[in-house]
Amino acid sequence: MNKAKNLNTFLILWIGITLSTIGSQMTNFAVTLWAWEATEKATPLALILFFTQTPRIIASLFAGVIVDSWNRKYLMMLGDSVSAISTVIILGLFLTNNLQIWHLYLTGAINGLFSYFQDLAFSTSMTMIVPKEHYTRATVMEDYLTYSGGEILAPFLATFIYYQFNLKGVLIIDLLTFLCAIFTVIIVKVPQPQATVNHRESIYNKLTFGFRYIFSHPSLLSLLLFLLSANFVSNIAWGIFPAMILARSNNSGEILAYVQGAMGLGGVIGGIAFTFWGGFKNRVNGLLLGNILTEFSSCLIGLFKIPYLWMLSGFFMSFFAPLIGSSNQSIWLSKIDPSIQGRVFASRYFIAQVMSPLGLLISGFLADNFFEKNISYFSFLNPIFGNEEGAGMALQYALFSACGIIITLFFYRLSRLRNLEKILPDRY
Repeated sequence: MNKAKNLNTFLILWIGITLSTIGSQMTNFAVTLWAWEATEKATPLALILFFTQTPRIIASLFAGVIVDSWNRKYLMMLGDSVSAISTVIILGLFLTNNLQIWHLYLTGAINGLFSYFQDLAFSTSMTMIVPKEHYTRATVMEDYLTYSGGEILAPFLATFIYYQFNLKGVLIIDLLTFLCAIFTVIIVKVPQPQATVNHRESIYNKLTFGFRYIFSHPSLLSLLLFLLSANFVSNIAWGIFPAMILARSNNSGEILAYVQGAMGLGGVIGGIAFTFWGGFKNRVNGLLLGNILTEFSSCLIGLFKIPYLWMLSGFFMSFFAPLIGSSNQSIWLSKIDPSIQGRVFASRYFIAQVMSPLGLLISGFLADNFFEKNISYFSFLNPIFGNEEGAGMALQYALFSACGIIITLFFYRLSRLRNLEKILPDRY
């Protein structure tokens, strides 16, 4: 056990995940451009996110039992393998001129399902791989440096390759990155905790273990109710982000790439800063403050009309985001025993994210059928948002980002959440 707990295994896996993430982000960006060119509607873009997210929520109901019982290394390999097969299918449909929007919904759902098992297997292996003093740093690297680094490179690479070689060039690169990720998992040893799942136990008890554990700890439940509410309103805004930028920039993929690149840069710099700092001693304060600063920066994107101000606001939105995820993950890693993390983390994910697909589902609908069509009713806000294409989406984006701030302030008043660190001692 002690021999396994060094950063070498984590770093090798992290390199593979980072390469795979960059490839996936390139495909997601290119698919966004393709879907917008085909429809010029916000709803299809939001639905791609919806169909990717929803299977992850469903999987979280039973994935914890599987992750705590099965070989986590094989589950990581399975996630990348299925994603690679999906990429080959999309590539084949595109090359034969048969690719349609609904194909993206279907492959997104499949990828979302299996990538959840991969993500859960990796996150629950962190305690077995990484020394406790590096939990926050490793979480920042896994969740933010990986994603944000991809956000810097992927939009620019995807834009260049998409307009030079169309969608097939992006898909081929994505496929190669999946193969690299699978190789990195093959060459390392992923420690397995001692299984605590009682196979004679009823299926009901197995599936509900994580929920029962969380509900028996009111402070953890309060934390998840906060995340549930914050994620819901955040997704109503985030679901229309690409469409809003494209609509307000005369369909410029280059400007969208610059904005997302600035966001990626902010995430990398913020991730590096929080990696060296280590975060707040009271991690609940770090999580709540990080959400306020992130939502405030997000709100500014909707208020501004100028691309370089979108970039600046996006930079700070992503700069503060690592403070949220690293604080949250560090809390759960330190307070939950490794042998039950799969079941507890899966239930945690379900509770925190169960409303997110609904947010994505209504996001595009609200944009296309209410805010864009009825922007004239908000003429008193024309000096801020204007009345041209995309103004309604900007209003929706700013409004629900501001709701995220209000929700955070409300939950900070709950003593069982505010005092979570005192109520629950570290277990690991």
